[in-house]
Amino acid sequence: MNSKKIMVCDDDQGILDVLQMLLEPEGFTVFTEINSTNLIKQIQIDEPDLILLDLWMPLLSGDQVLKAIRNTQAVQDIPVIVLSASVDGDDIAADAGANDFVAKPFDLDDIVSKINSLLV
Repeated sequence: MNSKKIMVCDDDQGILDVLQMLLEPEGFTVFTEINSTNLIKQIQIDEPDLILLDLWMPLLSGDQVLKAIRNTQAVQDIPVIVLSASVDGDDIAADAGANDFVAKPFDLDDIVSKINSLLV
């Protein structure tokens, strides 16, 4: 069984490390990207099955990145789960085209179940 590939984009290295440590034992291959401006290019290189995307990042915010993903034919169908500590993050995420939303601080079981439901 090929493990599913997950791209995590967050401007906080600590969150990238935590998600990688949590998801790899669940059987996922995890790629991390700290710079949102590189994300589209990295997605095309790594071809993840799903993206975990932080909403608030410098340079390009998560909703801007997500809109760019949805407008890039090669990658527009990849499921995206937005992570955010923002109160109205789920509305912003939905407007930008996210498949799901997880509030920070996140619950690992919640993230894993949402990932699995999107990767069926």
